[in-house]
Amino acid sequence: MATNTTKSGMGGGGMGGHGCKISMLWNWNTIDSCFIASSWKITSKGVFAGSCIGVVCLTIMLELLRRATKEYDRYLLDKHLRSTPVLEAPTAAGEAGVASAGAVAACQIRPYRPSVYEQAIRALLHLLQFAVGYFVMLLAMYYNGYIIICIFIGAYIGAFLFHWEPLGTGLQTSATRDATVCCG
Repeated sequence: MATNTTKSGMGGGGMGGHGCKISMLWNWNTIDSCFIASSWKITSKGVFAGSCIGVVCLTIMLELLRRATKEYDRYLLDKHLRSTPVLEAPTAAGEAGVASAGAVAACQIRPYRPSVYEQAIRALLHLLQFAVGYFVMLLAMYYNGYIIICIFIGAYIGAFLFHWEPLGTGLQTSATRDATVCCG
């Protein structure tokens, strides 16, 4: 059985002797549980249901940010491909010609280095992904079975909605290869 530690509220006056149930072991606590801060205290079944829906939405948002990062990288690469002439492989006579953007698959192109502004947007997307990912991780560290199930549901719905894309196009980015955001 999980050992519960009851802490008094740290939110100043008005909390009285009402504490939070916090357990560092697997638990199914609902009423009087607190998450992240004493101000996020579960006072009713409705508040807990709202918290669960919020956790699902937060995890879906994480998957949306992962997709937004991939799409922005694709946008930058596409812009680069459209603006850069591609050199074809040398012909038998040793001459090099210029290919259209459609012949990119058979040719080599120079890597693209984003501008400072584009990199700032990429870094902002990474920051948002990182922050949301760690917030979800902190919620999971409460070992509340309901919250963890909500995280799994949000990850499933988010992946279903935002990772439904053609495969094998050669345009997959690192977010396709990484199973998690926080560990890579």
